[in-house]
Amino acid sequence: MAGTPVGSRAELEERMAGHRGELTGYCYRMLGSPFEAEDAVQETMIRAWRSLDRFEGRASLRTWLYRIATNVCSDHAAGRARRARPIDLTGPSGPADALPAPLPEATWIVPAPDAAVFSGGAVGAGGPADPAELAVARESVRLALVVALQRLAPRQRAVLILREVLGWSAAETAELLDTTVASVNSALQRARATLAASPAAETDQLRPSDEEQRSLLARYVAAFESYDMDALTALLHEDATMTMPPLELWLRGPVDIAEFMLGTGSVCRDSRLVPTVANGSPAFGQYHLLPPGEAEQHAAVHAAVTGAEVSPVPDGMGEGSYVPWSLIVLELSEGKIVGVNHFLDTDRLFPLFGLPPFLEG
Repeated sequence: MAGTPVGSRAELEERMAGHRGELTGYCYRMLGSPFEAEDAVQETMIRAWRSLDRFEGRASLRTWLYRIATNVCSDHAAGRARRARPIDLTGPSGPADALPAPLPEATWIVPAPDAAVFSGGAVGAGGPADPAELAVARESVRLALVVALQRLAPRQRAVLILREVLGWSAAETAELLDTTVASVNSALQRARATLAASPAAETDQLRPSDEEQRSLLARYVAAFESYDMDALTALLHEDATMTMPPLELWLRGPVDIAEFMLGTGSVCRDSRLVPTVANGSPAFGQYHLLPPGEAEQHAAVHAAVTGAEVSPVPDGMGEGSYVPWSLIVLELSEGKIVGVNHFLDTDRLFPLFGLPPFLEG
């Protein structure tokens, strides 16, 4: 990359701010959490701001910021277990098993809104230039692939993302990482080999213009909202899984999923779903009907399941309203649902996805 004139401090700060979006997407792929990614970008900007007087323009400002972000992400990842999903930690649970205690947030891959991770790099700040670029961006943040990326050492992870997601050349990546092209190529080969040894399951991206996919999602919403388990399980692949972070419990197969939903999971009855998009996949904000006089009980139950503090009742919420219960991220393949992921940390996820704090009854 050609060097960039240094310019005034004010000009550099303005240009730095223009890279925040793409850095967030990069840090999300590196760390597997939109919240941790935002923290990493903030730390990157602080480190860069403190070092502006030493920035001499020998590398481009963008390369310099990515170098700092890579170091920040490596520091965040050092000395801790990689983020995962329940299916990576234990075998499947039985539908009648007691709910386990919630595990800390740092245990889990956390979904991200598309707008937070599709800015910059191969995808411009104004959005993808064409459908092919959007497909590459969505592929790179599939839940299963973000999990797979966490298996890589931070340097290999950075090389793979820079080279194969953001489209940097080997020379550009070597400049960023202050290493040689040969070292970058070697790291890329090792990263590919690691992913190939345990490949991420292939799933379909959200395709709003695909009539078959729209029909599948409409039938899922109708079945869930009417709590018709026969109709819902008819949409599931025979090996479909259901997960519920921050709970380690997970289920496999339509029979076990239906039994759980009609037993312990029957709290999901009388729900409404609001569509959104997460990690390039169809997602829904799930809202649970709150019977009159049960606000405190509901809040206590949800807090116990998620390990969070009891949330106050939202301002303006009347009796018979619907309150947040989970963010559902679906994984689809060949006309079937292969993964149903209920992320229960609604206190943080619903605001992140721009979902309302409640629905009127």
